[in-house]
Amino acid sequence: MRASFLDLALVIKALLALIVEAICFLRCAEHGYIACIMRRKIPSLQALACFEAAARHQSYTRAAQELALTQGAVSRQISTLEAFVGVALFRRTRHGVTLTESGADYARQVAPRLAALEQDTLDVMSSQGRAQILKLAAVPTFATRWLIPRLPLLKEQHPDITVHIETRTRPFMFADTPFDAALFAGTPAQLVNWAGTQTTKLLDEDVVPVCHPKWLGAHTSLSPQVIATLPLLQQSTRTMAWRQWFEAQGVVAPQALVGPRFELFSMTAAAASCGMGVALVPKLLVGAELAGGELVVACDQALPERRAYYLVQPEGLDNTVSRIFLDWLLSMTRPN
Repeated sequence: MRASFLDLALVIKALLALIVEAICFLRCAEHGYIACIMRRKIPSLQALACFEAAARHQSYTRAAQELALTQGAVSRQISTLEAFVGVALFRRTRHGVTLTESGADYARQVAPRLAALEQDTLDVMSSQGRAQILKLAAVPTFATRWLIPRLPLLKEQHPDITVHIETRTRPFMFADTPFDAALFAGTPAQLVNWAGTQTTKLLDEDVVPVCHPKWLGAHTSLSPQVIATLPLLQQSTRTMAWRQWFEAQGVVAPQALVGPRFELFSMTAAAASCGMGVALVPKLLVGAELAGGELVVACDQALPERRAYYLVQPEGLDNTVSRIFLDWLLSMTRPN
């Protein structure tokens, strides 16, 4: 009997504790404390947008103009943000404002996150609920000269798929980016060293010397010895290309590394079309210029490098959009 009374007393004590806790909870709710307890430590987007714009311009006035707000509104938002984080983000001076060290660090973190959030929102809006979006990284000239002209065919076959393209010229970690795949030009050794990926070869890269027809004169082609005497257009992403080409032909070319340098194949091809010199470019990227007579192949000897174009995807990735895109790419690389 005594044990039963003790058990009952313990139950009553537990119930009383729950009642007291509930009363405290309700009293906190009356004063708005629960919202503060439950809320994550994330400032308002308006405050972050004002801060990012002011940090970028180093000016409240220009930030206000960009955001269509008053300078006072921007100042109040930033003051609210500073109170929220407990750190001064700007230093007020006679000539305006400058970022503090903490403010500069915070701006570097906030800017890409706001841009990513904006892009994610645009992706949702553009998909109209279908979520058929492929985010693609691509080497720029291959994207503009080969891929983009063929994208209308993809849209005809798969109207629900939208491809977003950004340029990347070097390997990267997919986990640190929003990309689903990458179009990459490289050697088998480079692909093997790209950790955490699976690759599919699309096209071989046939790199040959091309030039404006004026350099050929009455000839149909030029010998490597003659090319060595002409102005050579350099590719900044492949600085040793001309030296490798001349060595493969057994030709001594002291000026192999001399000449104007361009970052993209499209720039190099444009310079060659203008008659500036001879360029080493992939034939498939200058097909239009060769067909139109703006460029001619100066020598049929290709650069002896085992480079090709690949579709690179995160290892283990298996989704419908990626499979459709890969199948479509492979169909585009087959001979008609």
